[in-house]
Amino acid sequence: MAGVQAAQPPEVDVSKTSSGPAGGYNKKCIFCKIVNHEMGTELLHSDEELACFRDIKPGAPHHYLVVPTQHVGNCKSLSKEHLPLVKRMVEVGKEILQKNNVTDLTDVRFGFHWPPFCSVTHLHLHVLAPASQMGFVSRLFYRLDSYWFITADQLIELLNSKGDTN
Repeated sequence: MAGVQAAQPPEVDVSKTSSGPAGGYNKKCIFCKIVNHEMGTELLHSDEELACFRDIKPGAPHHYLVVPTQHVGNCKSLSKEHLPLVKRMVEVGKEILQKNNVTDLTDVRFGFHWPPFCSVTHLHLHVLAPASQMGFVSRLFYRLDSYWFITADQLIELLNSKGDTN
């Protein structure tokens, strides 16, 4: 989009990050490679915690992925401690939409694919807008109340309830 400047990302010292699935840098993960500028993908947002880029198979006119800069597993592996991260992912998604002149934030879809229906195991939030312009296949892939897709609000509610039943 014209007029959108990507923030200059911080330099990451890969030698100081882990290569395991729990955090840091996973050299086999495509999203870790994107965040670390190894793929040539344009980052629409980048800071110490999160990055955002366009989905390569857009399901709507605006389809972005917001990912943690450190490798975090899929949404099923999250705990209550991840609530601030998930909420911040949603906020960055909203900011990117607004920077791209999406003003109707009621016609958007924020969500995650539920394992095993994830093509990449690095946590990533799908930001789609306008949801009303999603095609038939996209409506299936990002369908509300399905076994394979959970909205950001549903994930936040699920994480909030973790640990409450002792």
